[in-house]
Amino acid sequence: MHKITIGLIGFGTVGSGVVELLQKRKNFIKNRFNTEFVIKTVCDLEIKKRDTTGLNKTLLTTNINDVVDDKDIDVVIELIGGLSPAKDIVVNSLNNGKHVVTANKALISNYGKELFKIAQKNKCHLYFESSVGAGIPIIKSITEGLVGNKFNAVYGIINGTCNFILSEMTEKNFSFEDALKEAQRLGYAESDPTLDINGMDSAHKLAILAQLTFGKFLNVKDIYTEGITQISHDDIEYAKSLNLTIKLLAIAKKHNNKIEARVHPTLISNNHPLASINSVYNAVYLDADPLGKILLSGEGAGRMAAASGVVSDLINYASKGADRRLICNLYDENTKLRLGSIDDVETKFYIRFLAGDKPGVLSKISGILGKQGISINSVTQKVHNKTSSVPVVMLTDYTSEKKLRIALKMIKKLSTVKGTPVAIRMEKLW
Repeated sequence: MHKITIGLIGFGTVGSGVVELLQKRKNFIKNRFNTEFVIKTVCDLEIKKRDTTGLNKTLLTTNINDVVDDKDIDVVIELIGGLSPAKDIVVNSLNNGKHVVTANKALISNYGKELFKIAQKNKCHLYFESSVGAGIPIIKSITEGLVGNKFNAVYGIINGTCNFILSEMTEKNFSFEDALKEAQRLGYAESDPTLDINGMDSAHKLAILAQLTFGKFLNVKDIYTEGITQISHDDIEYAKSLNLTIKLLAIAKKHNNKIEARVHPTLISNNHPLASINSVYNAVYLDADPLGKILLSGEGAGRMAAASGVVSDLINYASKGADRRLICNLYDENTKLRLGSIDDVETKFYIRFLAGDKPGVLSKISGILGKQGISINSVTQKVHNKTSSVPVVMLTDYTSEKKLRIALKMIKKLSTVKGTPVAIRMEKLW
């Protein structure tokens, strides 16, 4: 029987789920893989407040060094999140010859290249399946199952909070504010949901996906990122009327030696499989050669979903050992690739603005768009109301981001336009 000793740092929602899953699958793992995982130490700053049932033979501590410096521990599981002290934990564990499993997307997206080098230097492995899509086997699929393919594009619904909010707005006619409150009530959103709703959580995950598919380490701050706070119920209703759905998409595409990487609300056809990914479910849609289009989907957040990914990493290590270099730990970079500017990205756009019900308003707006070389495919205006401004929606033909932003800035200055125009990109995924 192969015995692997574990030190767990972070005994919150996911950490307790990992312990529970290891206990439930103990006999299966023994019989199938001839391996026994022994949780030697659990470290958590609030360990005295945690439910530690079943951990009678486990050292419970608040001292990180009790895990990192213990020579008898083979694998360290880091589940505290964030950059500090998580980075130090991972670096010190690897330098001490320990393999590491983490679900920390911020850590891998910001310091992956550095950490992979340290892991190789110390002949250790760094596993991070749960950093993107929780238990959905996205990392393993890209780096093992699809390793012989060339990737052309990656599209991801990779934030459960945003997907839940947009689903509630679409299916139950909730306002953004009401949908967010419901997400918080059900535990799908944090009390401070900023990193979710502003798109940054998705940007961290996209950086990881871009590195794995295109071999390019992107700086998260260089990825164009836009959240969902500007999406209104009007936008949801207009999308329905056009047989479209609004999703927060993380998009990475490769064109010759240039990568475009962006996170923003996107209008997609209801006929595409991604349009059916609702609630807290995540999905990654890959365009690969020669295999073609692949969709990986499942519950992308939650206690046991994330625990599933962590345990799969443990079993992956147990079954393959440390004799070979992990493909997901490669740090060699394609130096010819560069990140393109969002200004150069060309898409169709949905534009919504509030305009006064006066003659000539639409012609002025159309004139501004025309001067920038932006063609209009359609215009929709609600029934006239002499006492207020009315929403006007325009769909454009393909145009560059830069041209559209210049035009919107000029439109906003018109006295007959109220508030800030909303622009949502339209993406053709087939």
